Amino acid sequence: MLLDPLYYAVSAVMWFWHEVLGLLLGPASGVAWALAVVLLVLTLRAVMIRPFLSSVRSGRRMRAIAPQLAELRRRHRDDPARLVQETRALQGAHGVSTLGALLPALLQIPVFLGLLHVLHGFNRPGLSFEQNAALPNYAFAPDEVRSFLQARLFGAPLSSYLSMPQDLLHSFGVHVARWEVAAVALPLMLLAAVATHFSARHSLAQQTLEGPAASIMRWTPWVFPLGAVLGGLFFPFPVAILLYWFTNNVWTLVQQRIVFRRVAAEPLLTVPPAPPPPAVPQGARRTRPARPRRHASGHRPSRRRRRAAT
Repeated sequence: MLLDPLYYAVSAVMWFWHEVLGLLLGPASGVAWALAVVLLVLTLRAVMIRPFLSSVRSGRRMRAIAPQLAELRRRHRDDPARLVQETRALQGAHGVSTLGALLPALLQIPVFLGLLHVLHGFNRPGLSFEQNAALPNYAFAPDEVRSFLQARLFGAPLSSYLSMPQDLLHSFGVHVARWEVAAVALPLMLLAAVATHFSARHSLAQQTLEGPAASIMRWTPWVFPLGAVLGGLFFPFPVAILLYWFTNNVWTLVQQRIVFRRVAAEPLLTVPPAPPPPAVPQGARRTRPARPRRHASGHRPSRRRRRAAT
């Protein structure tokens, strides 16, 4: 499949950390599998530290040139092409990158989807426990799939979710009650939502927004947490995904507090603003080239005669 390299990469990182933790806690330990998911998040976020720093610096420079951008919009409101050209030039001169600001968020989406797919691959619908345990799951061999299916985090399988059909809950090898899944999924869901709220709120406090975007962005600290709540309640978001969501947003919150403070102490690159266009004095007329006088016949002289006269 097209996304198989992504699935193998995500599962390989998770496999590595489970192998390390399995030496300390045992390969069938639910805590070892849960910590493998946590360390998968930390590995991804450690790789993304430099893009995140670039994103924060770019956002700070964008706030610094906000008055100049507003002036460009006022000056070239009737010329969209010129406005785009001048905006790009101003952002380039100050080291502002729109793509760089979005890169950390864009990198997390495929990892989230890859982990979700790998977790669903441990317990395939329509197969019994023995059938699932006999099949590999990307980087995980059949014996490791069996270990994952038997692992429990406070009584709940890591790939179980609240809306999972009862026949799938029975395919974990032993009987799993829905309340056992809820006892783990609901607290994780709420913790993930709270962490998402505070990370979005802290990020919003560092931005300078104007116009319609400002009224929309003010709702993000309340809208983003709904992803964890609605996903955990109504969508197949396993316990491990909720753990991933919670860990990711806790990291984001801590990283924001450290990085924002550090970047705020750095000097800004100052570039003089573009000079305004020359003002035309009121009452002044544009000078036009004098037209050649007409002959008495009413016709202007030809170019050849004009050249001869000069």
